[in-house]
Amino acid sequence: MNLLMVIFGLIAILAVVGTIQGFKERNLLSIVFNLLAAVIFGAFTIATIVTQGYPPSLH
Repeated sequence: MNLLMVIFGLIAILAVVGTIQGFKERNLLSIVFNLLAAVIFGAFTIATIVTQGYPPSLH
């Protein structure tokens, strides 16, 4: 589960970078999809950290 958290976190970070680029290019569709991806994957990352703990415990 730890690797999944890292992957989701990287996707959320890259979505924020894409949102910034969308604002620079004034591309509304890019801004909307990147914001949605950042919120969803960021929420998954935070939920995984809250439920599994960091570092995750081995059960």
